[in-house]
Formats: sequence, structure tokens, C-alpha cells
Amino acid sequence: MSPSPDLPLGPEERDMLAGEYVLGLIEGADLAAFERRLEVDAELAGAVARWRSHFAAIDATAPAIPPSSELWRRIEAELAAVTPLAARPAAATATPVRPGAATGSRLSDWWNSLLVWRGAALAGAVATILLAVGLLGALDRARRQPVMVAVLLTETNIAAAVVNTFGDGRVELLPLQAIAVPEGKALEIWTLWDRAVGPRSVGLIERARSTPLRLDQLPLGANQLFEITLEPATGSPTGRPTGPIIAKGTTAQAL
Repeated sequence: MSPSPDLPLGPEERDMLAGEYVLGLIEGADLAAFERRLEVDAELAGAVARWRSHFAAIDATAPAIPPSSELWRRIEAELAAVTPLAARPAAATATPVRPGAATGSRLSDWWNSLLVWRGAALAGAVATILLAVGLLGALDRARRQPVMVAVLLTETNIAAAVVNTFGDGRVELLPLQAIAVPEGKALEIWTLWDRAVGPRSVGLIERARSTPLRLDQLPLGANQLFEITLEPATGSPTGRPTGPIIAKGTTAQAL
């Protein structure tokens, strides 16, 4: 789902949305919202341009040229040249010819036909594009499928958010319900993989919304704790959780 135009985008989220847009994976209201944002977000427009450049070899198409009447006559002549001799009317085969001469001439015409080779090249190009699109679709589906999931629960065991971990290293938080955030406060997301090291902050948001988490230099594995706490708007002043825990949960293998 495309975010509202007034919400900031992180580099990873911006790049992901731009790639989905170029591949035609954003539709309906999300597409309209994305294109509105594209008009005012220069960084997003730059990401779209980079993706379009990346796929230029696949996306390049020649301008349409209306066929002339002469071209149709040439096509009919070429088709007649490769029609088997047995399929010709009897009157067309009445003149004696040296055995094999007509067939050899037709094969030569077919071999040297620019139309035939253009058709073969076009068929190959179409097959290449379809294969590339299919591979991109398969890669995109694999990229979207999380490998680990952590369901963050409140004290009353209500699911408040989900942390999804993907095979390419991306980690994102998806809220499942609204979370009240008082004025001057923010939601800080933490992860804990070793109690001797202690929790590390991986995200700070002013309200409950989908957001990528920063785990580039941190370990990530099964049974790893994630939690959300209520902190000052600028984040915890100590580098450790200081406010009440809103929700928490540990990672598990995605089904």
C-alpha cells in the first residue's frame, strides 16, 4: 500500500515502492496516491528514474509505423513464395521446370527474406521480455515473502504489530491497530538478541505506521525479541528503553 504523500519515506521503502511502480505492481487507489506523491517528491522521482533506466533494455520499444498498401502486397508475395508446390493450383504448375529448381528458388527467397528474419527477431524479443517479466515476478514474490515473523502482543495479549524479516535482509514493522501516542512522545522499536549486550533501538516513529527497521549491523535470528516502548519524541535519552512497554514478541520461522 502506498503511504500518504505527507509521510516521510526511508531510502529502502522509497526504493521498494519505486521498483514496484516501474514493474506495474501498484494499482487502483494506491497507484493514484503514488503518482500524486511522485509530482512533489524529487527523491522518489529519482528512484523511479533509476529503476526505469535499469529496465530500459526490456522496456525499450520501437515507435508504431502504420503499414502501407505496398507492404501488404509484399507480405502476400512472400507467403506465396513459401507455400508448398503441392498446394498451388494445377494451372500454376503446368509449365515444366527443372526438378528442384522451383523449390530451391523458394527456399532461397525464404532464407533471404528480411520479413522472415524480422519476424523471428520479434518473436525472440517477445519471448525474452516474457521470460524476464516472469522471472521478475517470481523474484518479487520471493522478495515479498517473509522468512521470519514476530507478532508483538500487548499486556492483554492483543496483537498490536508484526515485524517481518525478509531473505534480502529487510526488516519492517507493520502495525495491526492504532496506538495512542501523547503529545511530545514517540514509539521506539527495540530488539534484543543477547541480554549481556542489551536492547538496541532500531526505529523511532511519531505514530503507529509501517516502517523499515534499521538492523544493518545487528544480528538477526529466531527467538529474537522485538518490543515497542513509549519514549520522548527525540527517542530514549539513555539509549535503553525508559518508557512503558506497548507490545513485545519474539521472531519465529514464517509458515
